[in-house]
Order: sequence, then structure tokens, then C-alpha cells
Amino acid sequence: MIYRTVLVKSPIPGSSIQLGVPPCASTLFVPDHLVDLRPRPAPDSEIVAFQGGRAAATSGDGLLLLDFRDGSATAPFVTAPDGRRGRMLIGFDLDPDVTRFVGNPLSGQVFRLPDIDGTKKTASCRSVGLLTRSAHGQGPPDRYAVAELSEDRDAEKRSLVMRRFLSQTGEWEKLVDLPSPLPHPRRMDIYPEVLAFAGRLWWVDLSLGAVSADPFSDRPELRFIELPSASVLPVPSTMTELLAARRVQGVFRRMGVALCRAVPEDAFPAQLICP
Repeated sequence: MIYRTVLVKSPIPGSSIQLGVPPCASTLFVPDHLVDLRPRPAPDSEIVAFQGGRAAATSGDGLLLLDFRDGSATAPFVTAPDGRRGRMLIGFDLDPDVTRFVGNPLSGQVFRLPDIDGTKKTASCRSVGLLTRSAHGQGPPDRYAVAELSEDRDAEKRSLVMRRFLSQTGEWEKLVDLPSPLPHPRRMDIYPEVLAFAGRLWWVDLSLGAVSADPFSDRPELRFIELPSASVLPVPSTMTELLAARRVQGVFRRMGVALCRAVPEDAFPAQLICP
């Protein structure tokens, strides 16, 4: 398990992993020269850099989708009643720069993805997944797709929008007017972690069900599967309830797909992460 990804100063071109002793999680280190970081604020400024990375998704065979956010926070200096001086955090930048990579944690290879829609301001693209495929239907994968699914708020009828990156083309494209398969006229509250399973990506609403699609398809067909009634969460009625539910989900509920076999390192061809 990868607990976090950390930017470090290193001249090497790829990542490295620090394996944790079970049950501890492992940490992935990525050279900071691979990310175009903002200039750091002056030491005496009320603004401080706020940077962080995470493994946002994994393919079914072990590749990782890495998400690095480069923003700032407002933290002026204050003096405590006992005379000690320090910073007080009072606000965060809600629109940080986002850089994404596809990485092989075993070989250390990382490939930086182009910016979605040509901009780094894509923090709102929360539900991004990673899927691999073999040209022969079995054996080591030789291509991958990264896809994000969201609702088209400007459309007159209920429809979804998919943004996808295919390693064969090396660029993002936007697929619009995908018919919504939801059985109820309501918006989806998609859980941030997108699952790769059975040749499809799965976007899950914990209070409703899962929408899946094959991002490799020329015209992806969206399918819906309703969660068992005993597994669904109540539908939040207010924004406060929605935010509270998301905080609880992040601590007490995680979603994933378990594999029952180990995949050897040579199952990841070197050319896989090259577009």
C-alpha cells in the first residue's frame, strides 16, 4: 500500500519507493524537477507554500496515477499568550496547480501527463481513473487510458462528459453528450477513488451505485449498477451534510479491488508509460 507520494530533490529521472514493514504503508518519492513548482513565498510573507502528492488511482496490474498539487495557504505570524511566536493557518488556496503522472513503482518510471484542457487549474477533476490493456487480450499490458467522468451542467438533458488520455495518441480528448444511465433524476456524488476492474473504469456514488465505462472505446457506453440496499449511504440533503459525509468516507470507508495473485516486475514493459 502506498500511503503518500513525496517530492524530493534528486537528479534521477524516475521515482523510488521506501517499502514499509507490514502493516505499515510504503512511501513513493518523486524528483521535484519533474513538476513545475511555483516560486516559494518569502520567509517573512504571510503566504506559505502548500504542496502535496498522492496516489490517486491504480490500474488492475499495479501502475499508479500520481496527483501533485502546488498551492498556497495564508498563515500570518502571531504571538501566543506565553510569548512564543508562530504561524496561524487561516485559509487555503482552493485552486492549486495540479500535475499528474503515470508511474511504475517497481521500475521507477514516471510519465508526466499533459494538462487537462491545457491548464493546471484542474483541482475540480477529482474522479480520475487509470486502466491498462493488452493488445492480445492477455499478458503484459502495452497501453493505458486515464479518464475523468463528470456531469455536463450546461446540457439541456442529463448527460455526462468524459475527458480521457490514451497512451496511443498522447493527448487528452473530451467526449460530450454521453447519455446518463442513472435510473433516478439526480446528480451523482462520485467518490474520488475510481476503480479499474473487468476491463472498465468504475465511478461510484456511495448513496446510489456505480457507473462504468470502457475508456478505450471509440464511443464509451456507460452502464449503471445499483448498490445493495444494505450498503448505500443516506443521500445528503444539504451541502453541510455532503461535506460531513465526505470527511467520514475518507476515514472509515475505502474502496478497491483485491487481486489474488502477485504480478512480477517483468510484467511491466518499459514502453508502457511512453505515449
